[in-house]
Amino acid sequence: MSDRPIDEEELPVTHTGPKGVINDWRRFKLESMDQDSLPPQKRELLRQMSSPQKPNDDPRGGLNRKMSVQEYELLKEEDENSLKKYRRQCMQEMHERLSFGPKFEGVYELESGDAFLEVIEKEHRLTVVVVHIYKAGVKGCEELNSCLDCLAGEYPSVKFCRIDAVSTGAGERFHDDVLPTLLVYKAGELLGNFLAATQHLNEEFFATDVEAFLNGYGLLPEKEAPGMEAGEQADVD
Repeated sequence: MSDRPIDEEELPVTHTGPKGVINDWRRFKLESMDQDSLPPQKRELLRQMSSPQKPNDDPRGGLNRKMSVQEYELLKEEDENSLKKYRRQCMQEMHERLSFGPKFEGVYELESGDAFLEVIEKEHRLTVVVVHIYKAGVKGCEELNSCLDCLAGEYPSVKFCRIDAVSTGAGERFHDDVLPTLLVYKAGELLGNFLAATQHLNEEFFATDVEAFLNGYGLLPEKEAPGMEAGEQADVD
């Protein structure tokens, strides 16, 4: 095998990509590997490769010097488990950067006017809060509750709530003629106020109709792609 020096620009990019990713991977590998189990030559090489130096530094260290074929062969012995762990960490960091605010499950029942005010004033500033004010026996209220149950599963970053009109402490303001009412808040600000909300829908409506109605006013965030995390995990494994 030739001892011709290999410049890093000539290396294949199966797992490396841009230089920043190369450096991150090598640094991660160095930090995650059992240092005591590595041969001294490989340990020292990985240490050098994970700490790039400036051009005026020692030309025998860092990424600025050329690697021999033997050194390149050592670096090709990348441990697959370590690579999978690195990829999993990168995806987790990306997921955290793209996940704004808390996640919720189901529709929250508010028991009082104080609970109503608290969820509006104290919820995370990036969280959209949808409140359904209803009353048992009023047309459309039960159907709208069922629709919100479905949408809560589709939009986990939105906090869907409901409260009986009597429990608000202002039942006289929410008489049957204005029910069901949908209120939409974000960062304490009222974004949508829909009295007798079902008048904006067909007589028979479904969750997709309520979703389209709210999206028509730009009140729902972009829906998360179903199965994204599972797909990513499958790719890692």
